[in-house]
Amino acid sequence: MTSFSDMMEGHARFRERLSDADIANWREQPKGQQPKVMVISCVDSRVAPEQLLDTKPGELFVMRNVANIVPPYAPDGRPHSVSSALEFAVTKLNVEELVVIGHQACGGVGACLSRVFANAEPGDGGLVNAWVKTLDPARERVVAKLGTDTGPEAQHALELEGVRESLGNLMTYPFVRERVEDGTLKLRGAWFGIGDARLHVANEQGEFQPA
Repeated sequence: MTSFSDMMEGHARFRERLSDADIANWREQPKGQQPKVMVISCVDSRVAPEQLLDTKPGELFVMRNVANIVPPYAPDGRPHSVSSALEFAVTKLNVEELVVIGHQACGGVGACLSRVFANAEPGDGGLVNAWVKTLDPARERVVAKLGTDTGPEAQHALELEGVRESLGNLMTYPFVRERVEDGTLKLRGAWFGIGDARLHVANEQGEFQPA
């Protein structure tokens, strides 16, 4: 398990590996960011977008949350982490693509599927339950199709259907829909297989194929 001291040693190795080009790139970063792509992915420690997509600092605008969920648009004046990141990326940074990336063996998706925290209090899983319930419409579609809410097939199906649900929810944001419809913004879905380190990308029909 990585401790804080391990992290500091890792930072030292990171510094040692920096090339002149890397240093030059870092020196440019304080001037501002101009990423063309926003990635919405899971907080899972095994799935870091910058690593699996091999990007440099400043190339991706990343929002991570449990089960890579985009909730529906809700302009109710309450704090909204995902929505605020979306608003900033789309209307201020003018990103050209929004990519939702799900992954294999997602614990948040599993919690939605099994309802393991359905009766839990905040601090004991209740907060997780409240969040992953956003995927309930996707869960209902999976259970209706497969006839079960258990097993690896259902887990995998909901991981994919959850990405589709979030892509649909993105279109409930007026500033997203407007740009999608005028062709200045594209929405994409993907799923990462942890076991083989391969990304699968959704086509226009919503089917996932190896990249």
